[in-house]
Amino acid sequence: MGWLMVAGAGAPLWAETDGAAVGVEEEKPKLDVQFVPTPQAVVDKMLSMAEIRPGDVLYDLGCGDGRIVVTAARRYGIKAMGFDLDPKRVEESLANVKSNGVEHLVTIRQADVFTLDLTPASVVTLYLLPSLNVKLMPQLEKLKPGSRILSHDFDMKGAKPIQIESMTVEGEEVFEDYEDNHHTIYKWLVPWEKEAEGDEEATRQDTSQP
Repeated sequence: MGWLMVAGAGAPLWAETDGAAVGVEEEKPKLDVQFVPTPQAVVDKMLSMAEIRPGDVLYDLGCGDGRIVVTAARRYGIKAMGFDLDPKRVEESLANVKSNGVEHLVTIRQADVFTLDLTPASVVTLYLLPSLNVKLMPQLEKLKPGSRILSHDFDMKGAKPIQIESMTVEGEEVFEDYEDNHHTIYKWLVPWEKEAEGDEEATRQDTSQP
């Protein structure tokens, strides 16, 4: 999973790749944000916090190289869908799906996440800027009660998280794109508790206490 690439795009061309359907844009979209991968250790922690159970369906919004959907399928055996606007990321995700043999569980699509119906998902993972998380809130509010939302590093103003975890990543997964090796994961349960303006900092301090 990586940063969402936000832009417009041309008419899609549809392709089928060993059971993993993907929409491939004919015209390369203009990308506003650089792709930064989520370290695998953070992926593992996000999925653990999601408390995945049989029958869950995971949507990864801004799926990057597909590492979250592939890990979810391999480790938990659930269906997962990854969405990204960047054709290069879509190709990388499809290659990752195929090399891991999870085509029967994982679907990758090129799409603008702000146009998607998210209601089939019971778990949604994000690595988006805070303003984009907020922009997604009307769609996320429509998820079934009990659905879990996990965000790497970025909050969702106005929604009170039920859990915040911090971690450090060492070794090969310390990417130069990060200012340091510290990562934060936020978790919300649908329907989430609304957070009054000005209460965000106090909530973060309270929720992140051991």
